[in-house]
Amino acid sequence: MTIQPPIPFPDPNEQVAFHRTELGIILGLYGRMVAAGEWRDYGISTLKDLAVFAVFRRTAENPLYRIEKRPKLRNRQGQYSVVSMEGQILKRGNDLKQVLSVLERKLIRAVD
Repeated sequence: MTIQPPIPFPDPNEQVAFHRTELGIILGLYGRMVAAGEWRDYGISTLKDLAVFAVFRRTAENPLYRIEKRPKLRNRQGQYSVVSMEGQILKRGNDLKQVLSVLERKLIRAVD
């Protein structure tokens, strides 16, 4: 008879969150967009299976964009995604900088 170690129960308080390096990349983009006058506020949510960084034009509206981290999708479509206000996924992938490049295009404007 073999003795198997007990299977630990999942921690109910365990949540997905952004790491410091991920937040550094996101807040760098956020600062540039605030300086350009595009964004004004943000909110961070940590849930059981996903972390969300929501960006607002004004405080009392729905978010313009949501930057989501879903670690369970790491081996499929990629754990990071940018979602528009309508719920359309604009870009997905495992490289956060490349996923956020879809929002960097908003900074590029023609100079008259």
